[in-house]
Parts: sequence; C-alpha cells; structure tokens
Amino acid sequence: MKHLCYHFIKLKGCDVFMCSFIRKKLVLKKYVKTVEKINLFERKYAIYTNRELKARTAEFKSYLTIHNNNIHAIKAEAFAVVREAAKRILGMRHYDVQLLGGLALLDGKIAEMATGEGKSLVAALPSYLRALVGKGVHIITTNEYLAQRDYEKIGEIHRFLGLTVGLNLPGMSIEQKQKEYNADITYGIRSEF
Repeated sequence: MKHLCYHFIKLKGCDVFMCSFIRKKLVLKKYVKTVEKINLFERKYAIYTNRELKARTAEFKSYLTIHNNNIHAIKAEAFAVVREAAKRILGMRHYDVQLLGGLALLDGKIAEMATGEGKSLVAALPSYLRALVGKGVHIITTNEYLAQRDYEKIGEIHRFLGLTVGLNLPGMSIEQKQKEYNADITYGIRSEF
C-alpha cells in the first residue's frame, strides 16, 4: 500500500495535495506548466473553424502513429482542442483546476472532486487523448443515469471531434455490448465492465 501513497492526488478547488511535500511541488509545478501551455494553445484554437478543429484529431492520430504513441508530447494541444470543443458544443469551458485534474488522470493518478466540480467534463480530456491511440477507453460511472447522461452530453464533445462513443448498460444483448465496446470511448457502470 505504501506505493499508492505517492500516486494519490486530491483536488479540492484549486488545491492539490500529495503525501510527499517534495513530490507534490514537483508534480504540481509540472502540471501548472502544462496548464500554461494549454492556455496558450487555447488562443490558437479559438480562431480555428469547426472543420479545422475537427481535423486536429486525424493529425494527432497520425502523429501518434509515427511517434510510437507518445501521448505526452501532444497533451497540451489535445487538451486545448477538447477545451475549445467543449466551449463550442456545450458552452462549457474547462477551468485550470479541471485541467489539473485531467492531467492527473492522464498520468494514472486519482483525482478526487466533489459533486458539482465537473468530474464528467474533466474526464473528457484524458479520455480523448487516450482514445487517439486506438485501444479504446472505458469511462465507468456509479449508476446508469450518469452513464447515459455523460454518454449523451460529454459524448457530444468526442463525437464532434470525430471519435465514436458507446454506452454499455445492463440488459443489452451480447451483440449490442460488442458494438458498444468497439467505440473509441465507452461509458458504462462498474458491474458491466
């Protein structure tokens, strides 16, 4: 259990806590620098047309194919693309603290957020980037309502950017589940994965 301690990040408002004070400062500094880059890219993508913004998905996929799926090399740009798509499609802009949460999730860390702090919107960031590799991403929610809601609402961002989105719920046939699993991103509840 000791190793889990060093990989735990807890987000509350704008504070990030870690077990090791030194580790906390290093990780937070790295994430803040990435958020600054995302904010710079936001200006660039704000003037893109919808067609140009959508085209970034194919460009990212090509880059990842050539560069051995190095998602970290494009994370700032990819997060900025998702942020811009969310603004256009949902009228919602990721706050910097939500970008920090997305970066933590991308690194395989735990990001704890309270109700209403935008967990679903945060999950759109790393799931988009991970889906570009082509291995499929599962987003697990606590109940069917949230899975359905996020599939419909947050899935709009991913569909706008050219990814496929699936929904895995209880009561679906094996054939339906297989179809949903073949999507780039699949929403569902814990018991169905």
